[in-house]
Amino acid sequence: MMTYKGYNGIVSFDDEAGLFHGEVSDLRDVITFQGRSVDELRNAFQESVDDYLAFCEERGEQADKAFSGKFVLRVDPQLHRQLAALSLQDGTSLNSWVSSRLHSVVASEIETLRP
Repeated sequence: MMTYKGYNGIVSFDDEAGLFHGEVSDLRDVITFQGRSVDELRNAFQESVDDYLAFCEERGEQADKAFSGKFVLRVDPQLHRQLAALSLQDGTSLNSWVSSRLHSVVASEIETLRP
């Protein structure tokens, strides 16, 4: 993953074309970039983000921001009660407890994706 001005780029490699492809991952708008080397890819990523920000400014629009780290999750009230009880047992806030569990799930999922 690449990061620039708070925006994250996810990169893949096309072996047939000999080309790195990337996309800014945390926006509703689609921003892509590509390059044949790491340096070329990094420059293309930064230029794409800068171009996007300039385009938004020219149009008088607010650019999408990277994820804030906050999201609303609606669950069944009984599940909410159970989660709150588990977090209390753990001695942590509900937010910390859920965040910790989500970190574990993501780490596990990423591990299963590794070759």
